[in-house]
Amino acid sequence: MLSDDTTKDRILAVDDTPDNLILLQTILEVEGYEIDLVADGAAALQYVEESPPDLILLDVMMPLMDGYEVTRRIRSSSTPYIPILLLTAFNDASVVEGLDAGADDFIRKPFDQDELMARVRSLLRLKHSLDAQRAMSRAREDFVSRLTHDLRTPLVAADRMLNLFLQDIFCPTSDEMKQAVSAMVRSNHNLLEMVNTLLEVSRFEAGQKTMRFESYNLLEIVQEVVQELNTLAQEKNLTIKIDTGTEKEHPVNELSVIGDRLELRRVVGNLIGNAIKFTDLGSIDVRLYRSKSSGQSKSESPDDKEWVVLEVSDTGYGIAEEDLAHLFERFRQGKHKRAGSGLGLHLSRRIVETHGGKIEVVSELGKGSTFTVYLPAG
Repeated sequence: MLSDDTTKDRILAVDDTPDNLILLQTILEVEGYEIDLVADGAAALQYVEESPPDLILLDVMMPLMDGYEVTRRIRSSSTPYIPILLLTAFNDASVVEGLDAGADDFIRKPFDQDELMARVRSLLRLKHSLDAQRAMSRAREDFVSRLTHDLRTPLVAADRMLNLFLQDIFCPTSDEMKQAVSAMVRSNHNLLEMVNTLLEVSRFEAGQKTMRFESYNLLEIVQEVVQELNTLAQEKNLTIKIDTGTEKEHPVNELSVIGDRLELRRVVGNLIGNAIKFTDLGSIDVRLYRSKSSGQSKSESPDDKEWVVLEVSDTGYGIAEEDLAHLFERFRQGKHKRAGSGLGLHLSRRIVETHGGKIEVVSELGKGSTFTVYLPAG
C-alpha cells in the first residue's frame, strides 16, 4: 500500500531474533513497503528520533528494553504519532499491558501472513487519516493567521482616516456627519478587536504564542483596566467597584502573580468589558484576594500552593444553564443579541491556563454572572 503515487510507506521492524526480522522483511517488501530492521529497543528509539517511520512492528520480549518500555518512551516523547503493532507470543495479560503502554494493536506469534497484512493496512490507513487531518488543521491555521494579518492593515488605516474627519482636518464637518463617522469608528473598532482576538487565538493554537513572564501586582492591572473602561460604564450609569478586603486580610503586596502583563490585561479587560456590555442596571463588582483553594475542586489539601483570585460579578442578564458548559469553546456565541464572536472567553481561558491557572463561571438568568480567575501567587 502506498501513501501516494511516489512515496512508499516506511515500516520499522524491531526484533532481537534475526530470522523474525528476515521473515518480516520478505513479507512486507513483496507488498511494496519500505522496511528497516533493528535488533533492540535502544536502536529503535534512536531510529524513531532521527527518521520517524509510518508504522512500527515491535516485538514484546527483548533483552535490556522490552517492547512495553519502548512503546512508553515513544508515546512520552514529542515524536508525531506513529502506530505501533506489537508482536507477542504471550497471553492476554501481556496484550493488556502493551495496549495500556500505548500500542495500537497486537498480533500473536506465529502469525498468519494475511492477518498481519490486514493489520498493517489498517494501522497505515489510520496514520494517513490523522496526517491528513493535521495538514488540514495547519492549512486552516495558516489561512486564519494570514487573513487576520491582512485585515488589520486596512482597518487601522480606516480608523486613522475616520478620526481625521472627526478632527475637521480635510474640511469642516457637520454635527450630523460627525455622528455618522463616530458610528463608523465604533464599528471599525469592534471589527478590529475581533480580528485581533482571532489572531491571538490562531497564535495559541499554532503554538506560536510567546510570553514574557515577570512578577506583576494584579491589582495594578485591574485598576488600569477599570480606569480605561469606566467611561463605558458611566455611559450606562453603571459603577465599577474594586474590593480587595482589608489590608490586614489581603495585603496589597500579596496580590502579585507571575505572568505576561499584556495577556493578563487582556483577560481582565475582556471580563470587565463583557460585564459592562451585558449589564444595564446595577453595578460591576471586582474582587481580589489570596486563597489556598483553586476553585471547585474538593481534592486540594491545606498545604496546596496559594492563588491570587480575581472575581468579576455583574447584575446583568445572566447565562442559561445549558450554555454554561460550552461557554469557553471557540466561536461559541451566546444567545443574547449583544453576544460577540465567541472568541474572547475562549482566548481568556487559553491565557489563564497557560499561566497555570483556571477560570470558572456561575450564573443565573436575570440575576447576573460571576467569572472567577485563579492564578498562582507570585
